[in-house]
Amino acid sequence: MPDTPQIFDRALLARRRARALRHPPDGIDFLLARAAEDLAERLGAVARSFPLALDLNSHTGRLADMLAASGKAETVLRSERLPALLRPEDIGVVCDEEALPFGDAHLDLVVSALSLHLVNDLPGTLAQIRRALRPDGLFMASLFGGDTLNELRQAVMAAEIEIHEGASPRVAPFADVRSLGGLLQRAGFALPVIDRDVITVRYPSAIALIYELRAMGAGNVLTERSRRPMTRHLFLRTAEIYGERFADPDGRIRATFEFVTLSGWAPHESQPQPLRPGSATVSLADVLGSKKPEV
Repeated sequence: MPDTPQIFDRALLARRRARALRHPPDGIDFLLARAAEDLAERLGAVARSFPLALDLNSHTGRLADMLAASGKAETVLRSERLPALLRPEDIGVVCDEEALPFGDAHLDLVVSALSLHLVNDLPGTLAQIRRALRPDGLFMASLFGGDTLNELRQAVMAAEIEIHEGASPRVAPFADVRSLGGLLQRAGFALPVIDRDVITVRYPSAIALIYELRAMGAGNVLTERSRRPMTRHLFLRTAEIYGERFADPDGRIRATFEFVTLSGWAPHESQPQPLRPGSATVSLADVLGSKKPEV
């Protein structure tokens, strides 16, 4: 939407993802694999199947393949922003998460892995997903939370202030758990659930971490990013500060990744409903076995 702050350069993000898929190093998608496996495991605990499912812009076909193999989805659609991100075997839809082409009550299941934290209008995107779901349809997503890469954010900011006497944004901001839970409710999802899991990944150095992020297509896509190249001096000083502050005794550095998982249902009359205030038929004192205080 025109009034939505454009935090992320979405076109640049799509191009970097497509480039990263051309010649990916072995194991480079381990974070995405973890998110997809977690979503598939959670979906396995849901005691029903879904006629039409959508894998919403999850970078690769890994999550779509897991959905198809699970038996939980009869038909699996896969959407991406660029055609190059889709495979010949996919039932593919080219679209941006912020402009879904589906009609109201069209889908039974929407899942997304490590994508929604980089949309500019997350409230609007969640509202579109909610409208695209049929009544009693399910939405599940994994995205990065606010603690992700906090060490790198601190190190590069300290190095840039030291060298340039000022800092520009180089690591994306991510929403916290409380804010994401509020957005689920605001979008109209019933029975919303949100949880977080934090993992620490160790690298030989900050330089290895930065190279791996670039190989994932996860470089800086902030709209307000500095157009000034990251010089060798800044690059090395960032690595030094990172090592000074966040290295283990063996010299390897730590990188935090916070996975936040969201789930919610499109409202339906069959779902549990909260009781009206004052409609209880049993007093709390009776339940607790306590006597009412004498007056």
